Amino acid sequence: MEWLHLLVRHWAYALTVLLILIGLHGMLLKRNLLKKLIGMNIFQGAIILFFIVHAYKDGASVPIWSKALGEHAERYMNPVPHGLMLTAIVVSVATTGVALALLSLIHKRYGTLEEDELLTALRADREEV
Repeated sequence: MEWLHLLVRHWAYALTVLLILIGLHGMLLKRNLLKKLIGMNIFQGAIILFFIVHAYKDGASVPIWSKALGEHAERYMNPVPHGLMLTAIVVSVATTGVALALLSLIHKRYGTLEEDELLTALRADREEV
């Protein structure tokens, strides 16, 4: 029962680990490139969620000095992880856009997004040259 209490106390970390595992499953075990891309997006979202959850401080305030909180650093939240995750979100969206454009070109040229069929078609193209 101790593990259940620990799980309830740290539910955000458990959710993050679950999402990471789902994303890894999609990237490593799926054979369709679009499903791999969806797995990658789930994985990226889970990593961003992990950093946000880890940077959160219960009862902390924004890092603007106030008389009520004084000069105690532990009473303020660090804004750097949140700013870095905003950058990570932008990079994730850009990566997804480029990947979707490449998948569109692959599908237009080979007619499939299945990994096995693509490898067969690429080997056939190589033999023609």
